Amino acid sequence: MTTIPMAQAVWPRRTTNLAAAWGRDALLAVAFSLLTALSARLSIHLPFTPVPITGQTFAVLLTGALLGPGLAFQAMALYLIEGAAGLPVFQSGTSGLAELSGPTGGYLMSYPFAAALVGGLATCGWDRRPATMLCAMLLGSLVIYAGGVGWLARFLGGRAAIMDGMVPFLPGDAVKALLAAGLVPAGWKLIGERRE
Repeated sequence: MTTIPMAQAVWPRRTTNLAAAWGRDALLAVAFSLLTALSARLSIHLPFTPVPITGQTFAVLLTGALLGPGLAFQAMALYLIEGAAGLPVFQSGTSGLAELSGPTGGYLMSYPFAAALVGGLATCGWDRRPATMLCAMLLGSLVIYAGGVGWLARFLGGRAAIMDGMVPFLPGDAVKALLAAGLVPAGWKLIGERRE
């Protein structure tokens, strides 16, 4: 079963007016890239790892759940382009190619893929129930960990990358996944009630 993403339910994409449809998509991509940039400002640096705790991952995965796979991928690709171009959108307001090639670059580069995965699962109806939304968020988190820890291993070695780049973040990511598992299905219920 294929369903529409929540953004499409709230703000339908009209294909009869191509310019308006592209404008809508561009506006949503920019808005969600900026949401991710704002969430990156929520940053806590831990003394034992180059990887900070941020709100970015929640914003990335929520982008997927709300926009669907294609537009979520575009929004996160735009986010990376903004940061590479020097806009202060990465953690703590950093930017530049050094961030993308540094120890945390793998996490950043995984964002479009994680958002697209969650978006794809959302369009399969996984965003309608808390249990499946939780699973989608956890699978998206695995994509981020795979990219991030895999890249971090180049700097710290494999075991240290897992211990410093994944293990300390598991409890926080579980909380973020639970939060999304409650919020997104509740949003669908609200939309359904308002339309009846």
